[in-house]
Amino acid sequence: MIVTERKPLEELAAMFAGEKGTYLVACSGCPVGHKTGDEASLAQLEADLKAQGVNVLGRTSIDFLCNKALVALRLMKVLEDVQSADSLLVSSCGIGVQAVGATVDKPVHPSMNTISMGGFQGLWPSEERCAQCGDCSLDLTGGICPVTFCSKSLLNGSCGGSDKGNCEVHKDVPCGWTLIYERLKKTGRLDQLSKLNLLKNRDLMRVKPEARKGSVWALELIEPEPEPQPEGKPA
Repeated sequence: MIVTERKPLEELAAMFAGEKGTYLVACSGCPVGHKTGDEASLAQLEADLKAQGVNVLGRTSIDFLCNKALVALRLMKVLEDVQSADSLLVSSCGIGVQAVGATVDKPVHPSMNTISMGGFQGLWPSEERCAQCGDCSLDLTGGICPVTFCSKSLLNGSCGGSDKGNCEVHKDVPCGWTLIYERLKKTGRLDQLSKLNLLKNRDLMRVKPEARKGSVWALELIEPEPEPQPEGKPA
């Protein structure tokens, strides 16, 4: 399971500056266990955004957003609403956000941060990957993750070794930042390149203490020895 948590409402509302309306797309697969893709959570997210003045044109939930073929089929059913929106707000892990961005020629915004659980992420064998950085900024990079698509995980543009759109490290692989540029150009969002993508807080990529309570971590947790109690006093 991939674990997500919702971004602060103020951060979400700021993403829609200058937009007339957005359409909410959610994943009801992995995040369901943590109530980030269920109907109640989506209704609450929509209500919170509307209270901030964000125009939400509608919402839909798809079983697994990492499956781009399924995303395309399901969004075709609500094509009119999707086309009328300036952007799509995606409630899922980083893989789902990228898959939607690759499927629809619209800017995508992540409503969630993907939280590290210390294990392997994602079952769908496609090119989208999520580093579980805990601070998703895919709205600045056209829905293409610079941490996973760039061999050097550069956050603010390509390196000097990029050669005719190909990666310096892997010659037969497209440069991640060339892909980001082309996606932003295609969606009319090249202005995003002028915004500074802040350095990642690596502490957010560590498993949180509250997540270390399951059976997976049981053998690695050392319970402290109980302190000896004076005679006559209960332990």
